[in-house]
Amino acid sequence: MEPHLRAKGTNFYTIGLSYKKADEEIRGHFSINEEAKIAILKQAKEEGVEALLVTSTCNRTELYGFAQHPFQLIKLLCEHTHGTVEEFEKVAYVHKNAKAISHLFKVGTGLDSQILGDFEIISQLKLSFKTSKKMQLANPFMERLINAVIQASKRIKNETEISSGATSVSFASVQYILKNVTDISNKNILLFGTGKIGRNTCENLIKHTKNDHIILINRTKGKAEKIAGKFNLVVKDYANIQAEIKSSDIMIVATGAQHPTISKHLIHATKPLLILDLSIPKNVSEDVRELSNVTLIHLDHLSKITDDTLERRKKHIPHAEKIIDEVKVEFDSWLETRKFAPTIKALKHKLTTLKEVEIDQQRKKLANFNQEQADLISDRIIQKITNHFANHLKDDSISADDSIELIQRVFHLQNR
Repeated sequence: MEPHLRAKGTNFYTIGLSYKKADEEIRGHFSINEEAKIAILKQAKEEGVEALLVTSTCNRTELYGFAQHPFQLIKLLCEHTHGTVEEFEKVAYVHKNAKAISHLFKVGTGLDSQILGDFEIISQLKLSFKTSKKMQLANPFMERLINAVIQASKRIKNETEISSGATSVSFASVQYILKNVTDISNKNILLFGTGKIGRNTCENLIKHTKNDHIILINRTKGKAEKIAGKFNLVVKDYANIQAEIKSSDIMIVATGAQHPTISKHLIHATKPLLILDLSIPKNVSEDVRELSNVTLIHLDHLSKITDDTLERRKKHIPHAEKIIDEVKVEFDSWLETRKFAPTIKALKHKLTTLKEVEIDQQRKKLANFNQEQADLISDRIIQKITNHFANHLKDDSISADDSIELIQRVFHLQNR
């Protein structure tokens, strides 16, 4: 498979790091916001990278793309994040060609997620591909591969129960609260940050805690007001955060800042305060642990919550892997077709050239020569000939490489 993955002397690579070997601090060093993503793609384009996909979530940061050497992608990542090459080498992984493809299938279908069956990553991949395509960094290979992963993800979600039960990061946080906080419906809850995780957490809070006095705060007040309107909640200005923290029993931080937004200097309450930090990088400073009344729980702790739901999900892994294999067979078949497509295209060009020469000669010889009819008949013959060769090259019982070499030699072809 590998030779025809290459584009202009390059190979398809996945480089990245995830929760498996990198803790939240290291993942924070390599997190990529939207501005950094655009900068990486822009530089990649300037450096002649043909196709590149950039993803960054709370659990992983990965680059998928064509390069002459994986260090080309590693360099792009390190130059646009706070991470170093030395840090990357300690916790990273690099996959090439077929292994890179398999890895993307596992990631996109939730099999590699920190919480098994979490399908939020597929939305991230879709958005990342849309950005790459907009910046003209998505070739046919990348588009076909992403579509195949999306197809596999949909089938696994519909045909298995691997995503049954809510165990996303947002639900895990609510589950932790339910298990560790008594009389939850009467507690004052402050949600700081209303991005995707914040929105999901808010929805789960309302659904599972029966608490109707949740306060929302966001740096951009308008975003919080949209969510508040949906759930009939109260929104407060960011300027009031210190006062709101003081009156809260539980604070959930789900902001997207690159540095901590909550520190002990903002906390002046003496009653118990539970803080859940769902952000990568960490948005709650470790110094809050110095306050005896504060309990700080971070994302990684929440993600390790294992319950009966996750155990049940594991039983569906073999079925999910079978679906991936079925979709990959179709993708690999298309890939094989790409392998000989240049030869078929060159053959068709050669036959068309021969046709045009012959028709030109006959037109000079015959007074009543019907060129339109001759073009129609000869084009149909050329199409049938090239179809026969294409079908022959698709035959698993023959060596496509040997056949391609023979066709090129017989017809003196130069791939176009």
